[in-house]
Amino acid sequence: MSTAKPTAIVVGGGLGGLWATLRLVEAGISVDLFALFEVKRSHSACAQGGINAVLDTKGQGDTVWQHIVDTIKGGAYLADQPPIKTMCEEAPGLIRTFERMGVTFSRTPEGLLDLRLFGGVKYKRTVFAGASTGQQLLYGVDEQVRRYEDQGLVRKHEWWEMLSLVLDGDGRCRGITALDLRSLQVESFSADAVILATGGLGLVFGKSTNSSNSTGAAASRAYQQGAWFMNGEFIQYHPTGMIGDDKLRLMSEASRGEGARIWTPRRAGDPRDPRSIPEDERFYFLEEWYPAYGNTVPRDVASRAIWKVVKHLGLGVRGEDRVYLDLTHLPADFVRRRLGAILEIYETFTGADPTETPMEIFPAPHYSMGGLWIDWEQDPATGGMKHGSPRNHQTSIPGLFACGECDGGYHGANRLGANSLLSASFSGRVAGESAAAYISGRSRAGRPDLEGVLGAEQRRQDEINRALLASDGPENPFALHRELGQIMTDKVGVERDNRSLDEALTGLADLQERSRRLGLDDRGPWANASLPYARQVQDMIVLARVIAAGARQRDECRGSHHKPEFEMEIPAGKFPGDPEFEEYVVRWKENNERWLKATVAQHTPEGPAVDFRPVDTSVLPPETPRDYR
Repeated sequence: MSTAKPTAIVVGGGLGGLWATLRLVEAGISVDLFALFEVKRSHSACAQGGINAVLDTKGQGDTVWQHIVDTIKGGAYLADQPPIKTMCEEAPGLIRTFERMGVTFSRTPEGLLDLRLFGGVKYKRTVFAGASTGQQLLYGVDEQVRRYEDQGLVRKHEWWEMLSLVLDGDGRCRGITALDLRSLQVESFSADAVILATGGLGLVFGKSTNSSNSTGAAASRAYQQGAWFMNGEFIQYHPTGMIGDDKLRLMSEASRGEGARIWTPRRAGDPRDPRSIPEDERFYFLEEWYPAYGNTVPRDVASRAIWKVVKHLGLGVRGEDRVYLDLTHLPADFVRRRLGAILEIYETFTGADPTETPMEIFPAPHYSMGGLWIDWEQDPATGGMKHGSPRNHQTSIPGLFACGECDGGYHGANRLGANSLLSASFSGRVAGESAAAYISGRSRAGRPDLEGVLGAEQRRQDEINRALLASDGPENPFALHRELGQIMTDKVGVERDNRSLDEALTGLADLQERSRRLGLDDRGPWANASLPYARQVQDMIVLARVIAAGARQRDECRGSHHKPEFEMEIPAGKFPGDPEFEEYVVRWKENNERWLKATVAQHTPEGPAVDFRPVDTSVLPPETPRDYR
């Protein structure tokens, strides 16, 4: 039996990775933390609006049960429900922990934690720190990790990229290989368990609200080595994305929570300055179509409404793909105090002041509800893996755990706003605790010698890099990425149809074949950005095939996945108790019997093999449809 000190690897320095690191260190396990750049630049810092927890400081009668219901229904019932229940129950305590870490949440004049409204709910439930909440939470947890770093219990490897997992002869994850992004040296690192906290995959769609490093490559590499990927087709388009030539920037849902209104001129192609358009000539379509929630309907509902107004009704601003997000009716000092961070972004990139003229926005790829499947545990009878508790966050590869946006466990078909910072923090804690328990059990069982396995995988990755640097093929990785983004945006976007999805799958298979014939414009051995980018493009194409294949298999409308051909609309003007509404509920339940299942993709040389798995609906059986009218 080994007496070596137990170790773990955490890949990703955002909220999920930092929380996992804290839990591991507190359990006596030293951690190697890998990040593509400085930890404090992780994408969690870009989450602006807030984090959900039932504190009810406004006295509205909010309850934890209502948070559970809103989350489950908001995700169209497609997520396993027990972990959602626990996440919502533990959210208030998590906020108190952040407070003790020194996070400066916004407060009321009385000193209470302030709350704002977010989409898909009727109560003010979102705790916030101005409009830079993610940054404040990230800095707070990083300070705690730095304390252990100073004690030598955490080693940060910033500017390193994970290239692959290292699996032993039993198929267990026992480390990673990683690339030093400055020297281009490949090294292998051993550990008793590995946690992936590598964020989203927005770059698969070319331009998105995500940072330029949100490629999903790490999750794709784990998938290609055997980890199951679930619900890939559920990609959230944020309704209020700021249009840009280089990328799309998020105008936080906090703006709508604070009273912003979405509208467009009623006259197609109206050329007038929006400030001169009278109220009766403005189409506040969310308020007209969904009076119960208005501008705070869930993101999938709002995105489709904007799409309908622009693409089908032809009412985009000046005939273009955009509508107005209007804050000008609110006091300027109030808006700047509550939303200063996003106003600065808009002013910087457009030169316009949102307190004086409405912002122009359009839905933008923003968040992946799907991710690595995380409900596996070891079967003590056989020693193999079986489906277990979603609380353990272990993937289908023993010893590999996942948390944050790269897992698929908490949001189903659509994520409610401000549940992302909550799920990242909560899942990071759980993954860290579960990995610590796993490591404790494995330490007692002993550890095999890994030098041969680590060395072999390091040599394999070195050979891949050398081959790419020496390649003089005709394909440019930057051009391939543009084509990838165009295919995914045009054919796997807000609205989908099977013909377009078939075309996408054909195009993606062709891209994957062409990606094997790359030629790099930089072959230098130092700080070569082309090499890691080329590999990321190859892995993004693999993940894009998972997304498109899942969408092709699912012939229904559910959350962010929308095929108009299969849409089941609630009868206009009918509500519970009306015969027409009750007939609709019967058809809706019949549809659930066929489609209320998670898609699961397994990697094969020919492409993703997609299957369906049941969903745990034991907390809130699906008796009533989502209805935000």
